[in-house]
Amino acid sequence: MIQQGSKIFVSDNTGVKKVNCIKVLGGSKKKYGRIGDILKISVLVTNGKKYKKGEIYNSFVVNTKYNIIRYDGTRIKFLKNSVVLIDEKYELLGSRILDPIPREITLINNGKLIFLKKLISLAPELI
Repeated sequence: MIQQGSKIFVSDNTGVKKVNCIKVLGGSKKKYGRIGDILKISVLVTNGKKYKKGEIYNSFVVNTKYNIIRYDGTRIKFLKNSVVLIDEKYELLGSRILDPIPREITLINNGKLIFLKKLISLAPELI
C-alpha cells in the first residue's frame, strides 16, 4: 500500500528513477494506493535532462509490496513499489515498461484510463 510521503521507484524509460507520493487520487478520504490507482507524485531522483527534480506528474501504480490475493487463493507481491508516469490526459510518458506487471491490471474498467491496453502491450511479462 502506498500512502502520502512514500518513496516509489519508476518502472519505465523516462529517465526518472525515484519519486515521492504527494496524494492518492480518487476521493478526499482515500489514504492508500494499490495496484491500478492514480497518484500525484513529485520527482526525487532523475537521470535525464527532460524531467527535473521537483516537477509534479501523475502516475499509475503497477507494483506494490502489499499482497494481492487472487480468486484461487494464491498471493502475489513484488519486491518494490513502482509506478509508471502519465500526463494530464492519461497517456504514458515512457515508451517502454521495465518490470513485469500483474494480470489484475487487465481487470480494471475505467473510461478515463485509455492507456491500459498500451501498458499491457508494452509490459515484458504479465504475472
